[in-house]
Amino acid sequence: MYKLIACDLDETLYGNDRTIPARNVEAIKRASELGVKFIPATGRGYNSVRETLVDLGLLDKEGEYVISYNGGAITENKGNRLLHFQGLPFEEAEELYRRGLNYDVCIHVYTREMVYAYNITQEEIARLSKRMQVTEVFDRDLQFLAGQDIAKVLYENRDFDYLKKIEEELKDITGNMDVSFSSNRYIEFNSKGVTKGAGLRFVAEMLGIKREETIAIGDNFNDLSMIQEAGLGVGVQNTIQGMRQYCDYITEANNDEGGVGEVIEKFILNPADNR
Repeated sequence: MYKLIACDLDETLYGNDRTIPARNVEAIKRASELGVKFIPATGRGYNSVRETLVDLGLLDKEGEYVISYNGGAITENKGNRLLHFQGLPFEEAEELYRRGLNYDVCIHVYTREMVYAYNITQEEIARLSKRMQVTEVFDRDLQFLAGQDIAKVLYENRDFDYLKKIEEELKDITGNMDVSFSSNRYIEFNSKGVTKGAGLRFVAEMLGIKREETIAIGDNFNDLSMIQEAGLGVGVQNTIQGMRQYCDYITEANNDEGGVGEVIEKFILNPADNR
């Protein structure tokens, strides 16, 4: 039986209106009653998923966890207890910031508690207002964050081909980083070895759960590492085309229709139907 589910949030657990479809909520709660761990896995920080944990009945629960910053932090929900943190060295974060000034991007810098944004558009402000608090900055370097832990840096632009071009041009400084894409608008830079897959492995090993007892669900390339790490890697119906080949199963339902609920129903609540 599957004992652990690691699940992406945006465009996977959430519908496009930023709420969790009722089908997902009901299935997750039923799985939790069976002792299955449901672990949100997000590129954002722990504080940004608090409302989600409330909706799922997981807030402040002992023995329940969140993978945040793409695996850069692992937190137990009880008391918001940080178990693991691996951020970017300040020098690498500052170089990304400086290089980002040369591109048509909004730059996000994540510390443990805050998100700072340079060159942010009104559209991005509106988008992020539904997800997390952001502080707009105008500094041309990162000295205002000297001495603070930097979780990750990302660039935002709606042109995916432009982001791929940036990825190529930054390879001279990203050798010690993990680089991924998300939401068809972000290129994300984490410390080497920081991935959602590594986060899933950390939690599973900590709990003594075997790889074949884990499920990972996602929709975009920053989810690929955990989809490949899990015993069962799942893409919801709206998963981007380039990642579908790596998934063991693609749901019939998309993120608006409760694709996560479909997975839980099929593989945990009614597994005998698959024989």
